[in-house]
Amino acid sequence: MTSLSIKACLVVAAAFPLVALTAQPIHAGDKANAVAAASVQQMDHISVQALGTRGSPVILIPGLSSPRAAWDGVAPGLARTHIVYLVQVNGFGGDEPRANLEPGILKGMVADLDTLITARGIKGAAVVGHSMGGLVGMMLAARHPESVGRLMVVDALPFFAVMMAPPGTDVTAAMVEPRAAQMRDAVRASYGKPADPAAAEANVAGMALRPENRARMKAWALASDPRVAAEAMYENLTTDMRPELDAIRAPVTLVYAWNDTYPRKERADPFFRNQYAAVRRITYVDIGDSAHFVMLDQPAKFQAALEAFVAE
Repeated sequence: MTSLSIKACLVVAAAFPLVALTAQPIHAGDKANAVAAASVQQMDHISVQALGTRGSPVILIPGLSSPRAAWDGVAPGLARTHIVYLVQVNGFGGDEPRANLEPGILKGMVADLDTLITARGIKGAAVVGHSMGGLVGMMLAARHPESVGRLMVVDALPFFAVMMAPPGTDVTAAMVEPRAAQMRDAVRASYGKPADPAAAEANVAGMALRPENRARMKAWALASDPRVAAEAMYENLTTDMRPELDAIRAPVTLVYAWNDTYPRKERADPFFRNQYAAVRRITYVDIGDSAHFVMLDQPAKFQAALEAFVAE
């Protein structure tokens, strides 16, 4: 495995705090505060903040260690015409880990999302997931097809570990598991020790092109509970959704990044199309001059893609 691959695996990380509140109904009469009105529902593996009072539902799932603040650039605008559900993983950003101290974080997230959708009577949800959140979105769409009306995957892969192997290698979860376990254990061992800002800064260096965005991600990473980040990273690396892509009935939009350094467009285009070839209905949207955090590096282009997606 190259150092770039290790960095890519460790770096898809960031975080944020959460206050457990009892969900409260939002009153539609106060138009001035409609977007600001919010409720937070605490669940075993995630918490969900609701914004907006009307319109079709949109569920936004951030990536590994990322907070719901990763969607700050688009959520308020969406909430004017949609009911937006902002997901946050327990244990990131100072949050209590709750059930996420045990294995099964990704499956637990899928179960919580399905419970939320069923309990609130959400119909035809537009689900948007970035990075690990995209993987969770695929799991939800494949295993609970009735819960997802359409799916947007943002710069994610059905099996992230393909990034750890030489081109053309038929990598499997069993092949990558020993290395993923080593990485998990190394990250977990940092719990209770002083934070290393320099390491965090190095880890996020390739995740965004803009310095101010890298600074935000550094803060998120330092706020993560390393025990949760370690297990979530391990599960992200060892979960292979490729055999289940054909089970996704909802139309899929894949948004992926490219830039003049890595990945370049001429390599990104065929790579992503190959990884998602088994999806029945898929639209590809490439956003250039961007790194992994597309929504931060190119907010206007990403918002345009998102608005087109939710309008379908």
